[in-house]
Amino acid sequence: MNKVRKKKTNIVRILTKSIMIILGGLIAAYGLEAVLIPNNVSDGGVTGLSIVGSQLFGLPLGVLIAVLNIPFVWLGYKQIGKSFAIYSVLGIASLAVGTILMHHIPAIIDGDTLLVTVVGGIILGFGMGLALRNGGALDGIDMLAVLLSKKLPFGTSDLILFLNLFVFIIVSTVFGLQGAILSGIAYFIASKVIHIVEEGLSGSKTFKIITLEPEMLVDTIRDRLGRSATYNEAYGGYTKEKFIEVTCVINRLEESKMKEIIQEIDPGAFVTVYDVAEVKGGNFRKRDIH
Repeated sequence: MNKVRKKKTNIVRILTKSIMIILGGLIAAYGLEAVLIPNNVSDGGVTGLSIVGSQLFGLPLGVLIAVLNIPFVWLGYKQIGKSFAIYSVLGIASLAVGTILMHHIPAIIDGDTLLVTVVGGIILGFGMGLALRNGGALDGIDMLAVLLSKKLPFGTSDLILFLNLFVFIIVSTVFGLQGAILSGIAYFIASKVIHIVEEGLSGSKTFKIITLEPEMLVDTIRDRLGRSATYNEAYGGYTKEKFIEVTCVINRLEESKMKEIIQEIDPGAFVTVYDVAEVKGGNFRKRDIH
């Protein structure tokens, strides 16, 4: 019975991811065809190269997107995994088909370069981020960036932006220097949106606090924030003195309140704060605050 339930759960998970990746591809296609391309602003990556090829040779954009991404899909399959490659094929196909279906839709913004770059970047980044968050990619550069992020100490979105600098040089040959600059700005905005979508809008923070008042601090955190905390023993590297380190995970909205509590209980506490992209397991729910 458990095997049947597990199989159904996996099927639902795969279908959900597939739907979200397809949706991400269609959203990105809309950003291209309804905002960026009509205003001579390009995308980056393989899609940007495809836009350049479409403008120069008059070939359908969707066909070029599909063909030029084939080597990168193979790279994703060999270096990252079968499921990533399959999901990426799904995303790239939805982007390619989306650009064909939406090619003649009217532009929602015309002429306002600032608005074009902002709105286009947001729509494009949301679509690409949605695909990446669900295990796929919409562009070969994305696959290369995901691969490099496993080997280098940089995030996926930062690597995507770096690789696209070379693409925008090529874009400038078709859309001119202004078009390339606008394309770069739009893609910078898109990269930040990708980062937000990948991490989630309600990211969390981990506080690690070495304090002389651990019990009072934990009690106050529980009473005022409704959060639990854990204790760890820590030793000074030079003095070998024993300390208690308090660890607590909170959401971003509670950060300022946490700092107030620490300042009130132990102003001399040593505090380190980490960004947390996702919290799973355990009991992260807030307790009632009295």
